[in-house]
Amino acid sequence: MSTRAESYLVGLIGDGVMPSLTPPMHERAAKVHGLHYLYRPIDLTELNLPASDIGELLQAGAKLGFNAFNVTHPCKQLVLDHLDDIAPMAKAIGAVNTVVIEDGKFIGHNTDASGFARGLEEGLPNAKKGKVLQLGAGGAGAAVAYALLASGTLELHIVDLDEQRVTHRVQELRKNFPQASIHAATPAQVSQLLSEVDGLLNATPIGMHHHPGLPLDITALEPRHWVADCIYRPVDTELIVAARNLGCQVLDGGYMAVGQAVDAFEIITGIRPETHQVREHLLELLEKGL
Repeated sequence: MSTRAESYLVGLIGDGVMPSLTPPMHERAAKVHGLHYLYRPIDLTELNLPASDIGELLQAGAKLGFNAFNVTHPCKQLVLDHLDDIAPMAKAIGAVNTVVIEDGKFIGHNTDASGFARGLEEGLPNAKKGKVLQLGAGGAGAAVAYALLASGTLELHIVDLDEQRVTHRVQELRKNFPQASIHAATPAQVSQLLSEVDGLLNATPIGMHHHPGLPLDITALEPRHWVADCIYRPVDTELIVAARNLGCQVLDGGYMAVGQAVDAFEIITGIRPETHQVREHLLELLEKGL
């Protein structure tokens, strides 16, 4: 956790981050707590910079007085080689999305996992989480799988179109959670697995504005299932709407987005914003179409 500063300069590094709602969420939280806090997106696409420049950007940011950076796709793993220290959870996941600069040193954290875990606890407090089917084994998938297993899931099936990626993800998770039963699965197995699990988690991009649709055939979904999504734009994805209409308990991606922001803000400033206030602000921004 960072030492309190007189003011904060924070950046978000990644591809296509100009429309991100993370900057206004952080700035509103800072205003509530009377902090001077400026948060700016650093869009690799707009700047025509490769993701491999992440180390140089961190060094430049330190020289310019930045206190911290959030890091998103495609830099969450590339940044690892440019850090002086990595928090245990981030090291276990193999990805960093928050970097604080303290005494000239870069310290990495992962609030994807902790943010999802907090959202799960708040939005689905009584849901059975023993057996879960997860779609997607990418960057977000790695973090939410870790969060599920850390929250008590004992049987996790992960489906991904990239067989090599899902196999690697399962192997890494087994190292950290030897007590759990973790398996790679194929799309053809989804219907059968749904009959055996308590919940479904979507960690694929299917359902985003630019990738509309459903990530699976929902005919095997039952009202007893809970359904969670990592996508928050739109907050009501086709999957969330369909599951809600079936009578399932649902957890929209806004919970994870808010959890990420709240945890990162606390790491950077030492102050924890009220989660419900940050969520209200996020939903307000989404309603305005920002």
